[in-house]
Amino acid sequence: MKLLIVCPTYNEIENIESFIPALFAAIDESTGVLIIDDNSPDGTGAAVEKLTEKYAGRLQLVKRPGKQGIATAYIEGFRLGIKQGCDAFLEIDADFSHNPAYIPELVEKLKNHDVAIGSRNIRGGGVEGWSVLRNFVSKGGSLYSRLILGCPVKDLTGGFNMWSKSALEKIGLEKIISRGYSFQIEMKYRAYKAGCSIVEIPIVFVDRKQGKSKMSKKIFFEAMLNVFRIRNAVKKT
Repeated sequence: MKLLIVCPTYNEIENIESFIPALFAAIDESTGVLIIDDNSPDGTGAAVEKLTEKYAGRLQLVKRPGKQGIATAYIEGFRLGIKQGCDAFLEIDADFSHNPAYIPELVEKLKNHDVAIGSRNIRGGGVEGWSVLRNFVSKGGSLYSRLILGCPVKDLTGGFNMWSKSALEKIGLEKIISRGYSFQIEMKYRAYKAGCSIVEIPIVFVDRKQGKSKMSKKIFFEAMLNVFRIRNAVKKT
């Protein structure tokens, strides 16, 4: 299995220089890392560029001219990886909320499934550092999406997911309509409707210690409204 880890970044200078070494410490030598930076004004891209010398041949950087959204970053990363012969892809955040220590288990699960999800919402999973309200909103958003879409995946909104190349082909990246937070929901729903084999493993999501979260109330509620657009779009395909 040739795995590519895809990590979009925007203003992660407080995390990126420690995150990348931690990530490489958790993966084998055959795994590559692709950082897609949307011209972070804090110098994240420049910091990654320096690290490409240390991890030559294993760390790639795509610098985009400005903020274009997490969905387009992941799709660009998946397509680049497919061109390079990769057959597995991992989504991960650069703020240490997704612990790289879970990667080997996700890899193992993907050997027998099309999609492996790091789930906060199954037994053994959870979050650390969130308020009761934020936890309630997150779980409520996932439950709401499940009910609207009729999808059994417990953690529809989470962003720590591993995809096989065949799953991406079944989903059809060209069909994705989401540009923001709802991208995670849409990908999993399309995978489910396409008949992909999906497994969830429990993870503990740890709230970021450094830097500012990109999530806001506006982004969250836009994503919840997009669930209906996603359902209608999938019906038409």
